[in-house]
Amino acid sequence: MNLTAEQKKTVLASFLGWTLDAFDFFLLTFLLTDIASEFQTDVPAVSKALFLTLAMRFIGAFFFGMLADKYGRKPILMLNIVSYSVIGALAAFSPSLGIFLALRALFGIAMGGEWGLGSSLAMESVPPSARGFISGILQCGYPAGYLLAAVVYGLLYQQTIGGYTIGWRAMFLLSFIPALIVLFIRSHVPESPAFVEAQRTARPGMLETLRKHWGIALYAVVLMMFFNFFSHGTQDLYPTFLKKQHGFDPHTVSWITIVANIGAIVGGLAFGALSEKIGRVNAITLACLIALPSIPLWAYSSTPFMLAVGAFAMQVAVQGAWGVIPVHLNELSPGAVRATLPGFIYQAGNLAASYGGPYQAGIAEAPGGSYGYALALFAGVVAICIIVVIRFSPERRGQVMTVLDHEVSRV
Repeated sequence: MNLTAEQKKTVLASFLGWTLDAFDFFLLTFLLTDIASEFQTDVPAVSKALFLTLAMRFIGAFFFGMLADKYGRKPILMLNIVSYSVIGALAAFSPSLGIFLALRALFGIAMGGEWGLGSSLAMESVPPSARGFISGILQCGYPAGYLLAAVVYGLLYQQTIGGYTIGWRAMFLLSFIPALIVLFIRSHVPESPAFVEAQRTARPGMLETLRKHWGIALYAVVLMMFFNFFSHGTQDLYPTFLKKQHGFDPHTVSWITIVANIGAIVGGLAFGALSEKIGRVNAITLACLIALPSIPLWAYSSTPFMLAVGAFAMQVAVQGAWGVIPVHLNELSPGAVRATLPGFIYQAGNLAASYGGPYQAGIAEAPGGSYGYALALFAGVVAICIIVVIRFSPERRGQVMTVLDHEVSRV
């Protein structure tokens, strides 16, 4: 895989944007119990912040995507990163649960734009033969962000520095960090070549394009609903499961989560690259099949070591399937709306799956329930659903990407 220096910088910027976006999101998953304690409520009430963030992401995907299809991937990606950085940090100053939830909803709008912008910029900039591996790299930004949140939580949370004990509010102030990426993007990242070329030619509008391709768009939203149940259903409440059901301390929770996300990165890279050889659909199917035998170890083990082994295996499967999604959605999407449609489809699926966190928490805390049962139920059912649904997907591996509506297949 030979990439130019500019292509490498583009991939790096897209990766970092998604990594730090995920970092901001997953900080919350480690702090649910502490926020609930301060606002004198329970975990299901605070977990509505997860629901609101996920539910509002489709608005950001549509808004920022439309801007990027009109004004370019690069400047709107910069605007998007600054937006989610500032709003994420403002959560540190929430005087009440209501204000906190409102800020997380706004954060969801900002977070929703990044994936579509970064993936379209990268996929339109690299050679077709490199897309599968680059797709895995980009999607690994999500578990990398989760891993970073786990490391920061383990190292800093409840530590005393200069007489001040770091609590949940100080953790959210770290959300300012992603804004620094904008300086790198402005100085080193070029605009998408496909977007630049398209400025010389009239392009069809969003509604016209969707009318021609409504079937694949609707199918992809259903697929992404199951994918978002798969990822968030195995990730968001896992730290709470480790703390509440097993009583582990922050250090233990941190290292188990780190191991899980190392597995996620391994899975994303491996299956992204594998999809270039066996196809996008087959790679996703194989990854989901691996999830099923991982469930007992992941959800029902009793020792930290065995839980970590199970978490590693589960996230190899989950993010292995996800590692194919950036390239698959971009290959399925018409060029004229590639900055808008993949991100919008992704986040519309998120909207459909957005109540999964509170629903899981409700199952876990109901009489006779447990977090292990709630996690296992979601993972098993959704893995099977993805295996069934993905078999109906078109396979467009190797398609030459332009921003005009005449992409050419090289499969």
